[in-house]
Amino acid sequence: MKQILIIDESPLVREYLNLKLDVRNIEVITAINALDGISKIRTQLPDLIIMDYHLKKAGCFEVLKQKKESPNTVNTPVIIMAQYIDQSRIIKLLPYDVKKVFTKPVKIDALCTTITEILGIPFDIDESPGIVEVHVNDNIIFVEIAQGLNRDKLDLLYFKIRELIALYRIRLPKIIVMVSNITLGFADGLNIQKMLKVILESSGVARQNLRILTKNAFLRKFIEEQKEYDDIEVVSNLQYAMDGLIKEFADPAEYEGKEAELIEEKVLSADARTHGETIQLRFKAEVKSNQENIQDLIGNLKIAVVDDDFMTQELIKLTFKSVGSAVKTYSDGAEFLTDVKAEHFDLIFLDLLMPKVDGFSVLRALKTGGIYRPVIVLSTVSQRNTVIRAFQMGIKSYLIKPLKPRDIFTNAMEILKSSF
Repeated sequence: MKQILIIDESPLVREYLNLKLDVRNIEVITAINALDGISKIRTQLPDLIIMDYHLKKAGCFEVLKQKKESPNTVNTPVIIMAQYIDQSRIIKLLPYDVKKVFTKPVKIDALCTTITEILGIPFDIDESPGIVEVHVNDNIIFVEIAQGLNRDKLDLLYFKIRELIALYRIRLPKIIVMVSNITLGFADGLNIQKMLKVILESSGVARQNLRILTKNAFLRKFIEEQKEYDDIEVVSNLQYAMDGLIKEFADPAEYEGKEAELIEEKVLSADARTHGETIQLRFKAEVKSNQENIQDLIGNLKIAVVDDDFMTQELIKLTFKSVGSAVKTYSDGAEFLTDVKAEHFDLIFLDLLMPKVDGFSVLRALKTGGIYRPVIVLSTVSQRNTVIRAFQMGIKSYLIKPLKPRDIFTNAMEILKSSF
């Protein structure tokens, strides 16, 4: 039996990988940090190590160094997972028998393919079509499912919902599941049950707080005929679903106008997908978090703000000052591109409209130069084509000016800490 050691500080990541890799002929061992990983490498002598790059305490390179110094583990192959990592850091991993580097969220099919190549153990992966995306807006969880009910992606959905509930500290979950562009029949009954089970168990949502938004007649009939789903409402209008949840739990005046904003963003996402692109449009989320929680999530970051608006520069500097992050500002893309070749940034805030070198030119230059950093666009432009173009160029989020500190915080936390 082969042994795989997973070293990751996120219990959800360890649990998810344990679920996906716990197959015949594989024993999964987990370690909660770098020091625990070093100990288990010495005592367990695993056949493969899957490790997060961003480990605290001893750190990733200390684990690799200890592995290399032991004759029993010097040739043990390693797979690295990272929130973000550039080419220069990947090169430094080569002497430690690192076979592959994946960025999070890790695609399970690609990971399993790599494990098969290393250990020779095949995996059963659901290769049927399916798109699953999850967003949070005003403490409502939006789940979008399209093209099909892929069972592996439904497993991923379980952990993504749990991650977001913890991140946004949602006490009373309210969920809208949007099912579109999908053909369902009697053969899909088990997958529909799995979808609903995953959503209910991962969130703990009360059934009356769950809306299924779909125009699929079979799905509506299936849910309405199952007694266990009596309290789950199936609707065909997003605004109606939003109104039901908002008015029951909050002051409607607080959300005035937001239904239209959400509808516009989802329509935008749908338009993009019809042209063959999967564009992840992140909703502008709000989170109530204490200072200690924010410090833990985004403290000690090095952030670049590329924007010719002095007020935007000062707002972001002020927003991150209290959590110990270093913010460097640039009023033009050319100045930033000179610096970014030699200086590492964990996160980039980028305006699209600037003199000389604009935001799109910056994005092209980063891609051409092999410089991969998470980018949040800040812009007064909200036209559909502009937003789609920006996402196609690899940005992580798109915020419309004027900006709010809590929106900035939330986007940074979700982008830098998301594992699923």
